[in-house]
Amino acid sequence: MRRIGMLTSGGDCQALNATMRGVAKSLYNMYDDVEIIGFEDGYKGLIYANYKIMQPSDFSGILTEGGTILGTSRQPFKQMRVPDENGLDKVESMKHTYRKLKLNCLVVLGGNGSQKTANMLSEEGLNVVSLPKTIDNDLWGTEMTFGFQSAVNIATNAIDCIHTTAASHRRVFIVEVMGHKVGWLTLHAGMAGGADIILLPEIPYDINVVCEAITRRSKAGKHFSILAVAEGAISKEEAAMTKKQLKEKKKNGPVYPSVAYEIGARITEITGSEVRVTVPGHTQRGGSPCAYDRVISTRLGAEAARLIAEEQYGYMVAFRGNDIVQVPLKEVAGKLKTVDPGCAMIQEAKMVGICFGDE
Repeated sequence: MRRIGMLTSGGDCQALNATMRGVAKSLYNMYDDVEIIGFEDGYKGLIYANYKIMQPSDFSGILTEGGTILGTSRQPFKQMRVPDENGLDKVESMKHTYRKLKLNCLVVLGGNGSQKTANMLSEEGLNVVSLPKTIDNDLWGTEMTFGFQSAVNIATNAIDCIHTTAASHRRVFIVEVMGHKVGWLTLHAGMAGGADIILLPEIPYDINVVCEAITRRSKAGKHFSILAVAEGAISKEEAAMTKKQLKEKKKNGPVYPSVAYEIGARITEITGSEVRVTVPGHTQRGGSPCAYDRVISTRLGAEAARLIAEEQYGYMVAFRGNDIVQVPLKEVAGKLKTVDPGCAMIQEAKMVGICFGDE
């Protein structure tokens, strides 16, 4: 009997179920004696031995279903070696659960923090195979993560819907897109939605440059502007500050619900323009996965099953070009794939007139 553990960790996204289905259906087709054990609510289920024996029927009809049938939770990597409130050693507890259930392998679907923990468990001697989940597409080692394109579609639709009301009322609209540390989602959605200004965490903005771009559009007879702003966008002044100075600024300065509202206030102050802010928020994580995500999730899941069958452990399954490859977990853990300000995509966006607030 082959026993495979499976968990989904961190923030949810649209294609978690589709990816689990890809793994499970492949394993069921390979073996008659495979048993899949699903841990509930991510690593928490592995720590506290909350699990259920999955049946083949559990993986039917979930290709188009968003969220995760196993539930998820955020278990920060930096807290993994800190005992819980009852003094429980989380790492030892996870290893104990794995061995008690006599697992052949643990399959982890998650983003950056989840991959760090997966690598730690691999280094602790467990057989681990992981899959790249995040709407931010910021995992090192893979060109694409499942969930990203679905989130791009939703954020793009939000920008599309803003166009008509922005034009009708001759306003400046800011659409705040998810992405604290990286701007892939904002970059793709901004370009796809025809945003005039895109602000990313990787390219600190000058508010005067942003306002000049809006003013130029107005003088050219374009009476509205749309900004796609990552929630982690930062000004040049803030980027030059120390953490202590930045904390002091936020403590003593005006309090805004988010960066988009602060940018909006500054635009109004400098240009006099009427500004409205739209925050799609967690809708970007919700709903059914798009067709693209269903395809790559199925492919990634099938490759994970192949690695398990061949007992190739300690890898994250990744997407490069049109190929599915495996990348050592130790190379993935702790690395972010950020937007290079000098990359071709940024230069091409600038060529069509998109302003990034830097020049």
